[in-house]
Amino acid sequence: MCKIAPKIIETTGVHFQTMYEHLGELLTVLLTLDEIIDNHITLKDHWTMYKRLLKSVHHNPSKFGIQEEKLKPFEKFLLKLEGQLLDGMIFQGCIEQQFDSLNGGVSVSKNSTFAEEFAHSIRSIFANVEAKLGEPSEIDQRDKYVGICGLFVLHFQIFRTIDKKFYKSLLDICKKVPAITLTANIIWFPDNFLIQKIPAAAKLLDRKSLQAIKMYRDTFLQQKAQSLTKDVQSYYVFVSSWMMKMESILSKEQKMDKFAEDLTNRCNVFIQGFLYAYSISTIIKTTMNLYMSMQKPMTKTSVKALCRLVELLKKRVISDKKYSEQRLDVLSALVLAENTLNGPSTKQRRLIVSLALSVGTQMKTFKDEELFPLQVVMKKLDLISELRERVQTQCDCCFLYWHRAVFPIYLDDVYENAVDAARLHYMFSALRDCVPAMMHARHLDSYEILLDCYEKEIMEILNEHLLDKLCKEIEKDLRLSVHTHLKLDDRNPFKVGMKDLALFFSLNPIRFFNRFIDIRAYVTHYLDKTFYNLTTVALHDWATYSEMRNLATQRYGLVMTEAHLPSQTLEQGLDVLEIMRNIHIFVSRYLYNLNNQIFIERTSNNKHLNTINIRHIANSIRTHGTGIMNTTYPFERAEKFNRGIRKLGITPEGQSYLDQFRQLISQIGNAMGYVRMIRSGGLHCSSNAIRFVPDLEDIVNFEELVKEEGLAEETVKAARHLDSVLSDHTRNSAEGTEYFKMLVDVFAPEFRRPKNIHLRNFYIIVPPLTLNFVEHSISCKEKLNKKNKIGAAFTDDGFAMGVAYILKLLDQYQEFDSLHWFQSVREKYLKEIRAVAKQQNVQSASQDEKLLQTMNLTQKRLDVYLQEFELLYFSLSSARIFFRADKTAAEENQEKKEKEEEIKTSNGDLSESTVSADPVVK
Repeated sequence: MCKIAPKIIETTGVHFQTMYEHLGELLTVLLTLDEIIDNHITLKDHWTMYKRLLKSVHHNPSKFGIQEEKLKPFEKFLLKLEGQLLDGMIFQGCIEQQFDSLNGGVSVSKNSTFAEEFAHSIRSIFANVEAKLGEPSEIDQRDKYVGICGLFVLHFQIFRTIDKKFYKSLLDICKKVPAITLTANIIWFPDNFLIQKIPAAAKLLDRKSLQAIKMYRDTFLQQKAQSLTKDVQSYYVFVSSWMMKMESILSKEQKMDKFAEDLTNRCNVFIQGFLYAYSISTIIKTTMNLYMSMQKPMTKTSVKALCRLVELLKKRVISDKKYSEQRLDVLSALVLAENTLNGPSTKQRRLIVSLALSVGTQMKTFKDEELFPLQVVMKKLDLISELRERVQTQCDCCFLYWHRAVFPIYLDDVYENAVDAARLHYMFSALRDCVPAMMHARHLDSYEILLDCYEKEIMEILNEHLLDKLCKEIEKDLRLSVHTHLKLDDRNPFKVGMKDLALFFSLNPIRFFNRFIDIRAYVTHYLDKTFYNLTTVALHDWATYSEMRNLATQRYGLVMTEAHLPSQTLEQGLDVLEIMRNIHIFVSRYLYNLNNQIFIERTSNNKHLNTINIRHIANSIRTHGTGIMNTTYPFERAEKFNRGIRKLGITPEGQSYLDQFRQLISQIGNAMGYVRMIRSGGLHCSSNAIRFVPDLEDIVNFEELVKEEGLAEETVKAARHLDSVLSDHTRNSAEGTEYFKMLVDVFAPEFRRPKNIHLRNFYIIVPPLTLNFVEHSISCKEKLNKKNKIGAAFTDDGFAMGVAYILKLLDQYQEFDSLHWFQSVREKYLKEIRAVAKQQNVQSASQDEKLLQTMNLTQKRLDVYLQEFELLYFSLSSARIFFRADKTAAEENQEKKEKEEEIKTSNGDLSESTVSADPVVK
């Protein structure tokens, strides 16, 4: 391209303004290349690294497979390439060429006529450009202004003359146009360019003028930031109105009698749309690139406004599929024919017409009032002929690649203002414009790497700032809606506002690269995955998540997938089989309550204690079947438990032997209580299952009835199964297995063997054990009021069950009753209570308050101890009933005598009765 300029300059025989315009376009391209290379830091860094690599090659060329004699020519070529391209001197190299012929030919620099013609053409072009800059009708004047500045520098470089007035006029443009975007994120400042390329001219301006020019940029940026919101509103109205006009003229049939008028109207609408696109594109590029170039932070309001302008830029009307290049040529030809010009409006024809008009204007063929309408028509013709290319250029948003930082802010705004969610399509359409430029990348092995990185980055931003936030908000809303009874938060719409997030799910899938982003499917998949995983963790919450699925369908239209997980509809607490496997742990960690038939966890690190009652056992039996009821206490486990009783020792906590003995007895009693609960739970489960049978005493045989009716074999088989089920349920509900009697019969012989002779005086240790238990029980209950987690309890009936069981095994009930232990305890505490009451009466007369308080505390302590002994007595008496040992020795002797008398009476032996009868009077 640098070789074209001298040839254009040397053709001094033809002085066309159009030629100067094309020369300005060429210089603009060269200037743009310089700016791109100057701003490409990565390219410079890699070039430096490459040159360093060559130095390493010098030391050992054979290692790299390079001939040493080829290195120096290659280095010279690199230096030449660096000087021509990478030093940012392409434009400078072009204008500093030798334009004068050295062989005595044309002398360009001394041709005053050419110099005057050159300067006149620049001023003429500038006059046309200046009038349009910053106006609504501006089309490409900014690009031409860049070319004019390049031509002015070229003129100075050739002729070394400066028009001071024109130089100031060029700089005054900075007041209206402080910066111009050449391409993508490359921004150009005309004042810097003119001062740098013509240092001599810079001396003509004082320091204030130069500072004022830079102040214009700051002022322009501040004003633009303040007016962006208003500009968005205005352009939104303009573009919407234009779209309606566009759709109207495209759908309306053309009338042959008004064909030219319709074509003119269409042209005007097309041109107006292009003007809107140019203005919007200029605002976006200039504002964004100025912020980046001046390194100033952009407010969220400005980012949102610019993103809305990008959306307007990507809006489109219904396309006419029949619209083609031939039709465009016809349209252009008819408009040209109306203006006395014939032929299709191709680029070559218009160039020839432009050159012809340039010749005509030089010869003053047309008057100014005749030439202006013609120029207007020609300008319209250029726009219409290149409408598609120009619109694509102005609506191209590839510059967003360099301003990806605005995308998160834009997504946050879309999320907060969900009412206008459909605009996401326009933004992603703009983001796709970056792809063609990346596909031309040559600095990577494959442009696909660049595309993959870009796609990954955009998707990560989209997930973080929209999709994931949307998923979390929908899940939160569903949870709070299902748990409204818990009043977890205040969702008063008058306080926290409302967002209709359902609008996101009405969007069509968004196309981006080779994928479609379906917001509805993304959120649905997230909810399905979350609900499934959480349901597997807590199966008892299946109903809650099922309700949340239904609510998601009703409120947001999300069609959820059923989890198809086993639903835990029964509340069974700890599983019976797990308790069986770890019965030794269970009896040591749980306390038994005899009256309510409930086990309570002794201690827990949580804020609650687990409990097990009959309902839990029944539900567990229903889950696993009634077969587990017979595995409650097998002989092997009982034998293992029996051996464990003998293993007494000192605990690390420093408990006494008596404490250990009491705990061991309590654990034995807990096992007995668990056996009782298993039996009760089994009966509860069986009674629930059999409750639909009307009469348990008279159950018909369905198999016989079906056979009598002669029904099919499948029906007979089904009836047989029904009879079997009814038989099992009837047997289970009426089963009277006495588990306690079985346990006594199994272990009693073992306990009464000579090797266990040391247990013959077990009943003697029961009184101190009960005293130890009472003290322990009182201590545990007092810890409840102190909010102490360790050692606090309100029940431990396992001790009473254990004592009752062991006394039955050793057949020592009569010996224990002979001690009259509880009677003596009752008498002892009542005696002490009466003595304290008597002392209180004496001390109340002397009015010694401290002593009275002491007496009151003593009486309260005695009352508590007496109450605890009474409760233990009642619990032990109840436990004895389970083992058929509820009668005292005296009651059993009396009952035994009565039975003997009944037997004698039934055998006719009346000797005893006659002896005791009254004497017969003869």
